Amino acid sequence: MIRLFNVYYPVRSLVLLLGEALVIGLSFVLGTMFTVESMLRLNNALFIERGYLRILGLTGVVLLLSHGFDLYDSSKIEQKLDQAFRMLFVLGLVALVLGGVIYEFPDFLPGNNSAIFGVVILAVSLFCWRSAYGWLVCQPFFRERVYVLGTGDRAQRLVSGLRRPGLGIEVVGWTGNIEGELTLEAVGDHLAGLAKERGVHRVIVAMPNRRGTIPVQQLLTLRLAGVKVEEATSWLEKLTGRIEVEQLYPSWFIFAEGFRFSTVNRILRRIVNFIAAFCGLVLALPVLPFVALAVKISSTGPVFYRQERVGRGSETFYCYKFRTMRQDAEADTGATWATDDDPRITRVGKYLRLLRLDEIPQLWCVLKGDMHFVGPRPERPEFVKWLSREIPYYNLRHVVRPGITGWAQVQYKYGNTLEDAREKLQYDLFYIKNASIGLDLLIMFHTVKIVLLGRGAR
Repeated sequence: MIRLFNVYYPVRSLVLLLGEALVIGLSFVLGTMFTVESMLRLNNALFIERGYLRILGLTGVVLLLSHGFDLYDSSKIEQKLDQAFRMLFVLGLVALVLGGVIYEFPDFLPGNNSAIFGVVILAVSLFCWRSAYGWLVCQPFFRERVYVLGTGDRAQRLVSGLRRPGLGIEVVGWTGNIEGELTLEAVGDHLAGLAKERGVHRVIVAMPNRRGTIPVQQLLTLRLAGVKVEEATSWLEKLTGRIEVEQLYPSWFIFAEGFRFSTVNRILRRIVNFIAAFCGLVLALPVLPFVALAVKISSTGPVFYRQERVGRGSETFYCYKFRTMRQDAEADTGATWATDDDPRITRVGKYLRLLRLDEIPQLWCVLKGDMHFVGPRPERPEFVKWLSREIPYYNLRHVVRPGITGWAQVQYKYGNTLEDAREKLQYDLFYIKNASIGLDLLIMFHTVKIVLLGRGAR
């Protein structure tokens, strides 16, 4: 796996993306070659007239559409029929959009009918590339052989994660497959036998209790023979994009890489988040009067509501939103999370939540400095007291400013249970550990996709 923007991606997914970008660009270049009379004219059209810039832009649009339809999701790459339908849908959208652009700007691409040739070549070449890629990554010499040293739920989760399609990893064995009594000698013999028989490239240790249970001598022999030996926590973090709090000791936070909060980093991230919030407010200004009017007409009560939330350093602040529930929503129940088909949500509020328009006033909190555009979701003090008692390390999420959107929001569904809060904390810890400007921009990019597709709203 390779690390980009402090997030781990399978190398083969990046190879697919880069190969596809090359295929898309070359398809439209070939389409231009078929319609241009001479090489001199082709050179002029592509370089002197800057045709290559339009082709690069078109390539970026196709890649964004493909990403929007999950064509680079490693967990779905092996669903060939589904992927084929998604590719056809993307190609249809590209043809429609490009047709509209060519109608308004006939010289957008050099040469007559070059767009038609380009789309036809792209359709054929994309399916050929995907077929070749699918065959290539299935070859044994492109798969890494891994042994998982450990038993229990944590080891099973690791084995399941490593077997996920698209990673290029073959789990040749794990300690849970040992028959009979699980002794130190049996574990050592099982590991050594599989390593010799199958040629193990990597051993991942997922033992819940390591004292007297790890075959140290066999691991040392394999390590000196060039086999990589790693700990399960870091691999679970790579596979899931979260940090599991079960069986996690405080010493891990002390010695783990990340959790860097330098003054320069804080200032730069504050500037990026301030600019993002300011631009968001400017873009939203034309919409605000209509949203306010809709809220006012649809139900009695104020247009905005404010609610106390817990921010950085466990200090409280007031968070502002457009009101989406009736005015007396918590008069009888007190502080409660929203649920599916919550009767307290107004008719207009349902659509505001779906389109995330109710979140716009929070941009003011970002400008004030109480929040960031990206960060852990701020929670109410009543819930924080309860969750801090029930979930270990919950208060660690308050070492950074909370955000309108965050890693947990783009990776996990809306949560309204204790277990949901535990899951979201694990994503928040991953974000805090790997916080950077690059990760913030990546989260913003995913947020736009989620808002446009209407995913995860409540």
